[in-house]
Amino acid sequence: MDTNNNNLTNTNSTELATLGGGCFWCVEAVYQNIEGVLKVESGYSGGTKETADYKKVSSGSTNHVEVIQVTFNPNVISYTEILELFWSAHDPTTPNRQGNDVGPQYRSAIFYHGDEQKRIAEQSKKETATQVWNKPIVTEIVPFEAFYVAEDYHQDYYNSVGDRNPYCTFVITPKVQKIKKMFSSKLKKEGVGG
Repeated sequence: MDTNNNNLTNTNSTELATLGGGCFWCVEAVYQNIEGVLKVESGYSGGTKETADYKKVSSGSTNHVEVIQVTFNPNVISYTEILELFWSAHDPTTPNRQGNDVGPQYRSAIFYHGDEQKRIAEQSKKETATQVWNKPIVTEIVPFEAFYVAEDYHQDYYNSVGDRNPYCTFVITPKVQKIKKMFSSKLKKEGVGG
Protein backbone atom coordinates (compact mmCIF):
# COMPACT_ATOMS: atom_id res chain seq x y z
CA MET A 1 0.00 0.00 0.00
CA ASP A 2 1.28 3.43 -0.92
CA THR A 3 -0.14 6.26 1.17
CA ASN A 4 0.48 9.71 -0.30
CA ASN A 5 -2.03 11.67 1.77
CA ASN A 6 -0.41 14.82 3.18
CA ASN A 7 -3.49 15.92 5.12
CA LEU A 8 -3.03 16.19 8.86
CA THR A 9 -6.51 15.01 9.70
CA ASN A 10 -9.46 13.42 8.03
CA THR A 11 -13.18 13.43 8.72
CA ASN A 12 -12.93 10.47 11.09
CA SER A 13 -10.97 12.52 13.66
CA THR A 14 -7.73 10.66 13.14
CA GLU A 15 -4.21 11.84 12.44
CA LEU A 16 -1.09 10.14 11.16
CA ALA A 17 2.39 10.24 12.60
CA THR A 18 5.28 8.74 10.62
CA LEU A 19 8.34 8.10 12.78
CA GLY A 20 11.72 6.46 12.34
CA GLY A 21 13.34 5.37 15.58
CA GLY A 22 15.58 2.47 14.62
CA CYS A 23 14.18 -0.99 14.01
CA PHE A 24 10.47 -0.69 13.32
CA TRP A 25 9.73 -3.78 15.42
CA CYS A 26 10.81 -1.88 18.54
CA VAL A 27 8.90 1.33 17.95
CA GLU A 28 5.79 -0.50 16.75
CA ALA A 29 5.67 -2.50 20.00
CA VAL A 30 5.87 0.68 22.09
CA TYR A 31 2.99 2.51 20.38
CA GLN A 32 0.64 -0.48 20.29
CA ASN A 33 0.17 -0.12 24.05
CA ILE A 34 -0.85 3.55 24.00
CA GLU A 35 -4.41 4.79 24.57
CA GLY A 36 -5.72 6.65 21.53
CA VAL A 37 -3.47 4.78 19.08
CA LEU A 38 -5.79 3.08 16.64
CA LYS A 39 -3.29 1.39 14.30
CA VAL A 40 0.46 0.98 13.97
CA GLU A 41 2.05 -0.25 10.74
CA SER A 42 5.69 -0.93 10.06
CA GLY A 43 7.08 0.27 6.75
CA TYR A 44 9.49 2.48 4.89
CA SER A 45 9.66 6.19 4.08
CA GLY A 46 12.20 8.40 2.38
CA GLY A 47 12.94 6.28 -0.69
CA THR A 48 11.10 5.04 -3.75
CA LYS A 49 8.35 2.46 -4.11
CA GLU A 50 10.55 0.34 -6.37
CA THR A 51 13.21 -0.08 -3.69
CA ALA A 52 10.88 -0.39 -0.67
CA ASP A 53 11.45 -4.00 0.27
CA TYR A 54 13.27 -5.33 3.30
CA LYS A 55 16.24 -6.81 1.45
CA LYS A 56 16.93 -3.61 -0.51
CA VAL A 57 16.30 -1.31 2.47
CA SER A 58 18.57 -3.45 4.68
CA SER A 59 21.43 -2.82 2.27
CA GLY A 60 21.39 0.81 3.45
CA SER A 61 21.56 2.08 -0.13
CA THR A 62 17.92 3.06 -0.81
CA ASN A 63 17.56 6.21 1.37
CA HIS A 64 14.59 4.64 3.17
CA VAL A 65 14.10 4.80 6.90
CA GLU A 66 12.44 1.94 8.76
CA VAL A 67 9.38 3.73 10.15
CA ILE A 68 6.11 3.17 11.83
CA GLN A 69 2.96 4.92 10.72
CA VAL A 70 0.71 5.59 13.68
CA THR A 71 -2.98 6.32 13.21
CA PHE A 72 -4.20 8.03 16.36
CA ASN A 73 -7.19 9.88 17.76
CA PRO A 74 -6.06 13.44 18.59
CA ASN A 75 -8.99 13.78 20.99
CA VAL A 76 -7.35 11.08 23.15
CA ILE A 77 -3.62 11.61 22.54
CA SER A 78 -2.03 14.65 20.96
CA TYR A 79 0.77 14.74 18.40
CA THR A 80 2.89 16.41 21.10
CA GLU A 81 2.33 13.37 23.35
CA ILE A 82 3.11 11.01 20.45
CA LEU A 83 6.48 12.77 20.17
CA GLU A 84 7.11 12.65 23.93
CA LEU A 85 6.93 8.87 23.62
CA PHE A 86 9.16 8.96 20.54
CA TRP A 87 12.03 10.70 22.34
CA SER A 88 11.96 8.12 25.12
CA ALA A 89 11.48 5.07 22.88
CA HIS A 90 14.81 5.39 21.06
CA ASP A 91 18.15 7.20 21.16
CA PRO A 92 17.91 10.28 18.91
CA THR A 93 21.57 11.18 19.51
CA THR A 94 23.20 8.46 17.42
CA PRO A 95 23.32 9.08 13.66
CA ASN A 96 22.39 6.05 11.56
CA ARG A 97 22.35 3.75 14.54
CA GLN A 98 20.18 2.26 17.28
CA GLY A 99 22.16 -0.08 19.50
CA ASN A 100 23.59 -2.84 17.31
CA ASP A 101 21.39 -1.85 14.35
CA VAL A 102 23.65 0.24 12.12
CA GLY A 103 22.93 1.94 8.80
CA PRO A 104 21.02 4.90 7.37
CA GLN A 105 17.77 2.90 7.43
CA TYR A 106 17.90 3.11 11.25
CA ARG A 107 18.29 6.88 11.46
CA SER A 108 16.05 8.95 13.71
CA ALA A 109 13.45 10.80 11.63
CA ILE A 110 10.11 12.52 11.89
CA PHE A 111 8.18 12.69 8.62
CA TYR A 112 5.70 15.48 9.26
CA HIS A 113 2.20 15.66 7.76
CA GLY A 114 1.59 19.38 7.30
CA ASP A 115 2.86 22.65 8.71
CA GLU A 116 1.37 22.17 12.18
CA GLN A 117 3.14 18.84 12.68
CA LYS A 118 6.37 20.44 11.44
CA ARG A 119 6.03 23.23 14.00
CA ILE A 120 5.24 20.81 16.82
CA ALA A 121 8.10 18.47 15.83
CA GLU A 122 10.65 21.29 15.74
CA GLN A 123 9.46 22.61 19.11
CA SER A 124 9.46 19.13 20.62
CA LYS A 125 12.98 18.43 19.36
CA LYS A 126 14.20 21.71 20.83
CA GLU A 127 12.38 21.50 24.16
CA THR A 128 11.35 17.92 25.02
CA ALA A 129 14.16 15.87 23.45
CA THR A 130 16.83 18.00 25.10
CA GLN A 131 15.25 17.33 28.51
CA VAL A 132 15.42 13.58 27.90
CA TRP A 133 18.92 13.49 26.34
CA ASN A 134 22.04 15.46 27.25
CA LYS A 135 23.75 15.01 23.87
CA PRO A 136 22.92 16.74 20.55
CA ILE A 137 19.74 15.47 18.88
CA VAL A 138 20.35 14.26 15.29
CA THR A 139 16.72 13.52 14.38
CA GLU A 140 15.75 14.62 10.87
CA ILE A 141 12.47 16.53 10.55
CA VAL A 142 11.40 16.18 6.93
CA PRO A 143 8.16 16.40 4.94
CA PHE A 144 6.19 13.20 4.52
CA GLU A 145 6.07 12.05 0.91
CA ALA A 146 5.08 8.38 0.96
CA PHE A 147 4.76 5.38 3.23
CA TYR A 148 5.34 1.87 1.93
CA VAL A 149 3.96 -0.89 4.14
CA ALA A 150 6.57 -3.48 5.10
CA GLU A 151 6.13 -7.14 4.37
CA ASP A 152 3.43 -8.99 6.35
CA TYR A 153 5.90 -10.82 8.60
CA HIS A 154 7.13 -7.46 9.97
CA GLN A 155 3.65 -6.39 11.11
CA ASP A 156 2.80 -6.87 14.79
CA TYR A 157 6.16 -8.62 15.07
CA TYR A 158 6.75 -8.39 18.81
CA ASN A 159 3.25 -9.58 19.70
CA SER A 160 3.51 -12.44 17.20
CA VAL A 161 7.05 -13.64 17.93
CA GLY A 162 7.85 -12.35 21.40
CA ASP A 163 10.58 -14.03 23.35
CA ARG A 164 11.07 -16.77 20.74
CA ASN A 165 13.43 -14.26 19.10
CA PRO A 166 16.38 -13.24 21.31
CA TYR A 167 16.29 -9.75 19.74
CA CYS A 168 12.83 -9.30 21.22
CA THR A 169 13.96 -10.56 24.62
CA PHE A 170 17.03 -8.37 24.90
CA VAL A 171 16.08 -5.27 22.90
CA ILE A 172 12.32 -4.86 22.52
CA THR A 173 11.04 -6.15 25.87
CA PRO A 174 13.19 -3.69 27.90
CA LYS A 175 11.99 -0.77 25.71
CA VAL A 176 8.36 -1.75 26.10
CA GLN A 177 8.75 -2.15 29.87
CA LYS A 178 10.53 1.23 30.14
CA ILE A 179 7.75 3.04 28.25
CA LYS A 180 5.02 1.26 30.23
CA LYS A 181 6.65 2.44 33.44
CA MET A 182 7.37 6.01 32.27
CA PHE A 183 4.00 6.55 30.59
CA SER A 184 1.71 4.33 32.67
CA SER A 185 -1.12 6.90 32.54
CA LYS A 186 -1.16 6.71 28.73
CA LEU A 187 -1.51 2.92 28.46
CA LYS A 188 -4.55 1.24 27.00
CA LYS A 189 -6.85 -0.25 29.58
CA GLU A 190 -6.98 -4.05 29.58
CA GLY A 191 -9.57 -5.35 27.15
CA VAL A 192 -10.31 -1.92 25.68
CA GLY A 193 -9.30 -0.82 22.17
CA GLY A 194 -7.67 2.53 21.27
